[in-house]
Amino acid sequence: MNEPEQPAGTGAGPLFERRYSIDIARPGQSAKQLMEAIRCNIEDFSPDLLAKFEKVKGEAHRLEVGDEFQIKILGPWNGGVRVTDAGETFFEFFTLEGHPEAGRIRFSAGAHPDQPGVLHFEIHSWASSRDGLVAFLYDTVGAGQRVQEQTWRLFCERVAAASGGQTLGSVTIETQKHEPNPGHRS
Repeated sequence: MNEPEQPAGTGAGPLFERRYSIDIARPGQSAKQLMEAIRCNIEDFSPDLLAKFEKVKGEAHRLEVGDEFQIKILGPWNGGVRVTDAGETFFEFFTLEGHPEAGRIRFSAGAHPDQPGVLHFEIHSWASSRDGLVAFLYDTVGAGQRVQEQTWRLFCERVAAASGGQTLGSVTIETQKHEPNPGHRS
C-alpha cells in the first residue's frame, strides 16, 4: 500500500474526538510490557468479526513506524492505516486514503494519574468521516459508530484480560463532537 494519509481536515462533517479507556488494578505487567504484547500481536486484541487487522507492510509480530495494516471492518467499512508514531507505552495510526474515517488513533498505557498501582489503558481518536455518504451512515444513521464502539470496547477488555490484573469498572467511552473547521488539519 502506498496510499497517502487521510488527515481529519480532509474529511466531511464534524470531527469526533473519542476516548475508550479501562483501568486495571494490580496488573501482572507493566505498561511497557503490556504495550509490547499489543504491538507484537495487535490482531489478537481486535475482535475478528468486527475489525480484522492484516499487516501488509512491515515485519510480522512487530509494530514500527511506517508499518501498514489493512483492516477488514464489519460492513462496507474496510480501510488501511499506517503507524506514524510509536514508543514504549504508545503507538499511533493515521488513516490512509479510502478508509471510512479521516484522522488518527492513539493507543497508550500508563500509570493512573490518581490511583497508585492502577494501570490506565486508552484508545484516543480524532477523526471525521471520509466523505458525506460515510458521514451520513456513521453519524446520522449510526451504523458505523456502533461497530466502532463495540470493536474498541472489546479491544480494551482484551487488553485488561491480558494484563493479568482486575478491571475497575467497565470500559469508559467519551465522545466530543467538534464542528467542522475548514482550516484544521489533524
